[in-house]
Amino acid sequence: MWRVLTFLLLAAGPVAAVECQDVKFQDDRYTLCEVDAEKEELRLFLRDPSGTLYGHFHSLETTLTQTKKTLGFAMNAGMYHDDRAPVGLYLEEGQQVQKLITAKGPGNFGMLPNGVFCIRDSRADVIETRRFAKTKPDCRGATQSGPMLVINGNLHPRFLKDSSSRYVRNGVGTSEDGKRVVFAISNHPVTFYEFGMLFKEGLGLPQALYFDGNISRLHAPDLERSDPGFRMGPIVGVVGD
Repeated sequence: MWRVLTFLLLAAGPVAAVECQDVKFQDDRYTLCEVDAEKEELRLFLRDPSGTLYGHFHSLETTLTQTKKTLGFAMNAGMYHDDRAPVGLYLEEGQQVQKLITAKGPGNFGMLPNGVFCIRDSRADVIETRRFAKTKPDCRGATQSGPMLVINGNLHPRFLKDSSSRYVRNGVGTSEDGKRVVFAISNHPVTFYEFGMLFKEGLGLPQALYFDGNISRLHAPDLERSDPGFRMGPIVGVVGD
């Protein structure tokens, strides 16, 4: 607990509904964006009203501006195929685009347990996939990815402390009550173990989910940051007036 408190005191700034900041944890550097799910409108995005893939943060911003909305924060939100279609469950504004995958499979996505980021009214939760399949929560938006980083307060059992696999990585963690949602991206290559420890020990969050690595990108206007790169699939963002 002391390490959690020390980290938060060092990283914390003024309390806000959405707050992005650069932090250091266990000699690694990250950017965190914390969202109050009770106050902010979290949404998932894949295609614009014409059916065209957004692909980039600026395309999403342009569409929102046309409806007099702003994009306060955004991040890539799950793995996708070459055509940018989501690999697993994808639900946007109540409409399902891809179905839930519960079977073990190749790559990071299939490294069970994996999970689902579920957005509901006034809360958001990371839920382990098979638990999600059993409980069938009523999500307004949902994106499946993997592996889980933290499951019920424990690191994913396959993470190795001495792993040599390092990538820029991004993911999301949620509190027990679903009000506190923290998105994180590493600012240099890190291992799964190091990234999981950020959520478990640094942030004290009981559930956390890996979104992707290497292609990870962040849009944080308050930090004057909007990462360029290849076209993305699913995007998660906070929408404001």
